[in-house]
Amino acid sequence: MEIPNPGNLLAWLVPVAVLAAMILPNAVRILREYERGVVFRLGKLIGAKGPGLVFLIPMVDRMVRMDLRVITINVAKQEVMTRDNVPVTVDAVIYFMIIDSEAAVVKVENYLQATSLIAQTTLRSVLGQSELDELLAKRDKINATLQEIIDRHTSPWGVKVTAVEVRDVVLPDTMKRAMARQAETERERRAKVINAEGEFQAAEKLCQAAEMIARQPIALQLRYLQTINEISGDRNTTTIFPLPIDFLTPFFKKPTS
Repeated sequence: MEIPNPGNLLAWLVPVAVLAAMILPNAVRILREYERGVVFRLGKLIGAKGPGLVFLIPMVDRMVRMDLRVITINVAKQEVMTRDNVPVTVDAVIYFMIIDSEAAVVKVENYLQATSLIAQTTLRSVLGQSELDELLAKRDKINATLQEIIDRHTSPWGVKVTAVEVRDVVLPDTMKRAMARQAETERERRAKVINAEGEFQAAEKLCQAAEMIARQPIALQLRYLQTINEISGDRNTTTIFPLPIDFLTPFFKKPTS
């Protein structure tokens, strides 16, 4: 048997090894659990592959890698005029994820940019229809409205908006001072109402006490003795004894003959 020439064998193995090194990286891809690969064959959509090993035909197949995890983007600050004509500056955060990787690749050129732009326009539209008090006090309702509208626009792209949060609302300095004055006036009003209610309750109690004393005059004398006892306990050099008019009433009565 003729033994092959080692030099000829090496000459064959080297080109094969080089060719394999060039082809294998393009023919085999590894996708993680949260990744999907959208494969095109000669420009035609084949479908989404993964996770795990994905085999491609070199020079024929092209794969676009998609991340299925929740993505967070910041909506740039927007100048908004509320329904009650108050200029405010707001920004927001959007949380979304890819639920249809094929649609995210085929139906929109750049789903990140498209989602960000639709969020900006929706933010201006929704806040422009809200009053300032609603924007400050009903933030949860506005967030839910934003999430519903943005998700309705991005759903055909395979994008699911999970949450929208209005993060910061910046008011003009003049509006801040006006709101501070309004809050101060409101606190003063509440204080006056509480004081008036206290006076009203005290007056009711005094009326009840007067009615009780009118039914039982002896109660006034007992109260007089208690007052004297309290005065005597103080370290005063001069003591004034109040004398109820009821004590003098018998002296003013004319004696009956």
